[in-house]
Amino acid sequence: MRGRTAIVLSLLVVTAATAQEQFIYPSKGQSAKQQEKDKFDCYGWAKGQSGFDPMAPPRPTTAPPSRGGRSVAGGVLGGGALGAGVGAIGGAIAGGKAGKGAAIGAATGGLLGGVSTAGANASASRDYRDWEQREATNYAAARGQYNRAFAACMEGRGYTVK
Repeated sequence: MRGRTAIVLSLLVVTAATAQEQFIYPSKGQSAKQQEKDKFDCYGWAKGQSGFDPMAPPRPTTAPPSRGGRSVAGGVLGGGALGAGVGAIGGAIAGGKAGKGAAIGAATGGLLGGVSTAGANASASRDYRDWEQREATNYAAARGQYNRAFAACMEGRGYTVK
């Protein structure tokens, strides 16, 4: 689970960082040394104002949901075993045909168990994709706040920021 989360978050960093790159122009003739000092100072100020650190590895804001991953074959086997038991009891009660009832119950239970497991896995996958989207949105919003604070600081020091 941790590996998947790390991959998702590393993709967020690459995507968000390239999408939100800022261009800074020293419109009052500031030297390169002064520009680096101002960038460092504004980095610290913007981080404090926004609570976002673009230099830190991203962390999820919520725990990821389960991705499912239950075996459909396991659902078939489990459903089949349960169905066989119920079918054997039903067959015995209905006239002493426990074997036939067990066979019908196993087939029906296996089918229902497989379908149920596949549906649960699909639902878990949707939940995980929704979580990834929420995390990407949260990261982009936090990065946007940082960028606005950084730009305000740099503009206050005489730079043009685009």
